[in-house]
Amino acid sequence: MVKQLYPRVEINLEYLKENAEQMVKRCADKGIEIAGVIKGTTGLPECARAFAEGGCTMIASSRLEQLEDARNAGIELPFLLLRVPMPSEVPEVIRLTDISLNSELSVLKALNEEAGRQNRKHEVILMADLGDLREGYWDKNEMTDVAEQVETGMEHLELAGVGTNLGCYGSILATKEKLDELVDVAERIEARIGRKLRYISGGATSSLMRVLDGDIPERINMLRCGEGILLARDLELFYGYDMSFMHQDVYTLKAEIIEVKEKPTHPVGQISVDAFGHTPDYVDRGIRKRALLGIGKVDYGSIEDIFPREKGVQVIGASSDHTILDVEECGRDLKPGDIVDFDINYASLVYVTNCRNVQIVYV
Repeated sequence: MVKQLYPRVEINLEYLKENAEQMVKRCADKGIEIAGVIKGTTGLPECARAFAEGGCTMIASSRLEQLEDARNAGIELPFLLLRVPMPSEVPEVIRLTDISLNSELSVLKALNEEAGRQNRKHEVILMADLGDLREGYWDKNEMTDVAEQVETGMEHLELAGVGTNLGCYGSILATKEKLDELVDVAERIEARIGRKLRYISGGATSSLMRVLDGDIPERINMLRCGEGILLARDLELFYGYDMSFMHQDVYTLKAEIIEVKEKPTHPVGQISVDAFGHTPDYVDRGIRKRALLGIGKVDYGSIEDIFPREKGVQVIGASSDHTILDVEECGRDLKPGDIVDFDINYASLVYVTNCRNVQIVYV
């Protein structure tokens, strides 16, 4: 096997645990528990363990194989499947998870039958579509009817609660009014089945805004959080929240310089398309010092999703396996073999933790 030092992503597990602790405390003060979402780090069990040690009450992912890895690593929290189940994976859903999000009666029936075959009790959260237009019941009469069927006719399922997703597809804000709608749906179902639901799951990281503002409806008692703990960048970047109480440098992407030369800033010759079939805009800034890195788009996705920590270093382009930096104004005399550090966001985190070419190192 090839011994490879770079590119690499260094993960500070203590920082990650402290991030979980910080967010768990703020939510617990409002009576809310957190399901720690591990899909942002491709389900790395070490990161899942940091979520558990930080106080998350369950581990969640949209990928069954990630939950299986966490289970095999000895993590003993309940496991939540975030993506509504595919009919073909129902046996594995019952085998590997304790609770799942659902929006189809036929799938619920299949889960009930399979749970009976495996002699297990499986919990379900019914999803309400409040306008983001991804998964969930749009017709709340239908949702209430299905809830009653689960409650009274599916002996191997337990109706644990209701939930919603906001912001992931339709960009709909998790406002107090939207979450009030979810509480209304929950209370409508409770009136039908004659008991309180255990969970009213009010969304993901975007719903943390309501926690931080102190206006989240009282009955919301569970959130499913990934980015808000893993990176804690989105709420600051997109909505202006002060996230200084969180570590935003849990992850450090490191790449090695393979060439440093002075070159024109505008391609020379007849311009066509690049390796991905696009024609970028090239700005002619004359001859400038450029550094080439041994990492590219297949490793991290887009150049907009990596951020050099060193002043005077700018990412100006990339191909599959190379990244081009403008280092004209860098105070360091860079040369081949030197290492450049980057902060990353959620999109690039998913790439780098899922790429064979990027080494994972825990610090």
